[in-house]
Amino acid sequence: MVEVHVSKHPLVTQKVTRLRDQSTGSKEFRELVGEITTLLLYEATADLPTAPVKVRTPLMETEGTKLLYKIGLIPILRAGLGMVPAAVNLLPHSQVWHLGIYREHATRMPVEYYNKLPEDLEIDAAFVLDPMLATGGSAVAAVDVLKLRALKSVKFVGLIAAPEGVEALSSAHPDVSIHVAALDSHLNEDAYIVPGLGDAGDRQFGTL
Repeated sequence: MVEVHVSKHPLVTQKVTRLRDQSTGSKEFRELVGEITTLLLYEATADLPTAPVKVRTPLMETEGTKLLYKIGLIPILRAGLGMVPAAVNLLPHSQVWHLGIYREHATRMPVEYYNKLPEDLEIDAAFVLDPMLATGGSAVAAVDVLKLRALKSVKFVGLIAAPEGVEALSSAHPDVSIHVAALDSHLNEDAYIVPGLGDAGDRQFGTL
């Protein structure tokens, strides 16, 4: 059964409010994307397995932990790029692999235009990064690609989701947990999330 995690953390909800505001400029928008990404990944990585390890402090030897999984970050181009710096800061030893997928306006179907993923990713867990889970087509296509590799875990991390996108990803991949900052009302006739925040890529990169 799919796990859908909608953050209720007050820091997340407050930052999402600022993210939605149409008066928020690109610089602040990018900063907010990074801050929210950090908070969401903090929650999404809570179940990563660890192993005990010994370290020596200036006073004595003590026990700590280390992550067992090798982590991969998979941003969906182009909007997912804005989530990468914060994700790498939190997970500095992770690998970053890019997938280029866009939604064809007429059919609203995902079109893959860039994929340099090797056959063997040499990672255990993948986090798909995309600010918007709208129709869900791009997320489903990204997970389809990742599941051709031998991974122990795949999770989706986004900012805003529509019920239609959650349903599409959950139906196609019920074992992929979804972590978002907000679950909105619906998609409009142009497949934009309502109330949403507009086009996340344009607002990040100032291409409105």
